[in-house]
Amino acid sequence: MSLSHLLMRARPQVEKNVVTLAGPYPAFVLFFSVSDGHRRAGVTTVTGEDFASVWRKGMQCVTRLVEKKKMTPRWLRIDWVEAAEETSWLDLHERLEATKRNYFRYGLSLDRVFKHAFLETELNGNAMLYEGATRHAVLNVGNFCRYATLRHNLDKLSFPDDGEVHVFSTRGVFVSTGSGDVYLLNGASRDAGRRDVGPLTAGQVRDLIRKASSYLASQVKPDGRFYYGWHPCFDRPIDTYNSLRHASTVFAMLDAWEATRDLQLKDAIDRAIEYLTNVLIKDVDVDGKSAAFLLEENGEIKLGGSAVCLLSLTKYSELMKTEKYLGLLERLAEGVLYMQDQETGKFSHVFNYPSLSLKEEFRTIYYDGEAAFGLMRLYDLSRDPRWLSAVEKAFAHFIDAKHWKAHDHWLSYCVNELTRYRPREEYYRFGLQNFAGHLDFVIERITTFPTLLELMMAAQKMLDRLDVDQTHRHLLREVDVEKFYYALHTRANYLLNGHFWPELAMFYANPAKIVGSFFIRHHAFRVRIDDVEHYVSGYAAYLKLLEKRSAVLPVGEQRIVA
Repeated sequence: MSLSHLLMRARPQVEKNVVTLAGPYPAFVLFFSVSDGHRRAGVTTVTGEDFASVWRKGMQCVTRLVEKKKMTPRWLRIDWVEAAEETSWLDLHERLEATKRNYFRYGLSLDRVFKHAFLETELNGNAMLYEGATRHAVLNVGNFCRYATLRHNLDKLSFPDDGEVHVFSTRGVFVSTGSGDVYLLNGASRDAGRRDVGPLTAGQVRDLIRKASSYLASQVKPDGRFYYGWHPCFDRPIDTYNSLRHASTVFAMLDAWEATRDLQLKDAIDRAIEYLTNVLIKDVDVDGKSAAFLLEENGEIKLGGSAVCLLSLTKYSELMKTEKYLGLLERLAEGVLYMQDQETGKFSHVFNYPSLSLKEEFRTIYYDGEAAFGLMRLYDLSRDPRWLSAVEKAFAHFIDAKHWKAHDHWLSYCVNELTRYRPREEYYRFGLQNFAGHLDFVIERITTFPTLLELMMAAQKMLDRLDVDQTHRHLLREVDVEKFYYALHTRANYLLNGHFWPELAMFYANPAKIVGSFFIRHHAFRVRIDDVEHYVSGYAAYLKLLEKRSAVLPVGEQRIVA
C-alpha cells in the first residue's frame, strides 16, 4: 500500500476532527509521522491558514521525507494541535517538577509558529524529559539537544528562565498497511496518543494476549534463556538476569497459551522450561531429603523463586497432561518447606547456595504469597496433604501479621485457592480485607500497575464462590460489590495505556522489537519480561470473565456487570 493511499484513507477523519487555532498561532498545525515499522518515525510539521493548503503541503513534505529515508511506509500518524499556550522555561521547569516522570502529556514548541516543535510522543521516545535518578519529569538537556539537531538541525540551544516555550495538546489519526481501519487517537489525558477503542471486549482482550505473548515468545533464545528486557528509547538491552522472573514469565506464557493455543508460543514455553529445569534449578540434599531450589546468578536462593517454579511447572503439567515434572515439583516443595518455620508457619526469604545458610529473613512480602500459592497449586495437582497443611500454617501467620494490608496480588491468588478446599470465614475475611480498602487506589492510580488487575481477578473468583456459599455469603455485605466491579473494569481498561500500540512504538528506536508488548511508563517505557508477564496474566483472567458474563457495560455506567 502506497503512502498516497495511506494519506487518502486518513484525510476524511483528519478533516472531520481538526480544529482551528486562535492567534497568535497558525490556524492549522499538522504533524505527519511515518515509519516502516523497523526504524524510528520521521516527523514533519506543516502550518497554514486553511486546511486544504496545509494538507497539500503536508503530503509534499512527508513524501519527500519518505524518499529521503528510502522508506517503505507501513504506519502513518497525523496529529493536529488542538490547544496551545505560551509559558516560560522557568514555569515549565516548575510544571515538570510537579509531574511524575514520563507523565507530561503535551508537546513543546520553541516558537509560536511551530517551526521547531516536538510531539509528546517524540519527547517520550527520545527521553527528552527524563533523567533516570529523578522521580519527576525534568528537561534532559543532552537528549533534548541531540534530537533537536536530528529533527530540526538545531544546535547550541539554550533554555533561559525567561525564554518562551509553547505547550500544546493534540489529537490524531493512525492508519497502517496491515489494517483497513482508521483509528482516532485520544487527546490530552492519561489516554493521550493511543487509539480510542472503547470498553474492552473479549475479542480485543484475546488480541492483546496474543500480541503480548508473541512478544514474550520472541524473547526466548534457542537455548531457552530470555532476552531479559529493553530500554526502547535507544534500543539498549537490560544487561542483568533474574531466574525468578524467568520462571514467573513462563507461568504467564502458559496463561496465554491456555487462551490462544499458539504453536510458536508452545515451542518457546518448552525451551524456557528446559532451561529452567536443566540450568536454573539445583538439587540439594537437606537432612537426608532431596530438595530443589531455583538459583540466582549471584548464588542466592529466593523463596519466591522456588515458589514460582511450582506455579509454572504445575500449570504446565495440568495443561499438557504430563507427569514429567512431578518428582521435581515434590523436591521444589520440600525446598519451600525448608524455608518455613514449621511451628509458626513463617517463611524465611533468602538463603545462600550451596550451604543453605540464611542470608535475609525478609526481602519482600511477594515471596510469602508466591510460596503459599505455589504450594496450594501443587496440592491441587497432587492432593498431598503436606502442602495444604503448610499453607494453613502460613496463613495463620499471615492473618496474625495482618499481611492483607499489603494488598498483594499473590496473596489474593492464594486465598482464592485456599478457600476452595478450606472455606473458612477467617480465610474469606482475609481475602476481602486484601482488596476492600484498596478500591479507590485501583480506580485512580496513575501508573498502569498491572498487578492490580491480577489482584482484582483473583478476588473476583473468590466473590463468585462466596455468592453461592450459603454459610459465608453474609460476608458479601462487607463489600461494595458494585464499586468492586467498577474498579475491576476501570483498571482493565486503563492497562491499555501500557500497551505498545504501533502508533506509539513508531517513535522508538526499534519499533518492530517492541510493538505489541507492554511497558512501564515511569521507567522510561521499559519493556522487561516480568513487566509484560503481569499484563498477560491479568488479561488472561479478565478474558475468562468477559467470556463468562453475558454482557459488560461501559466503565462509566452505574451497573457494571449485566
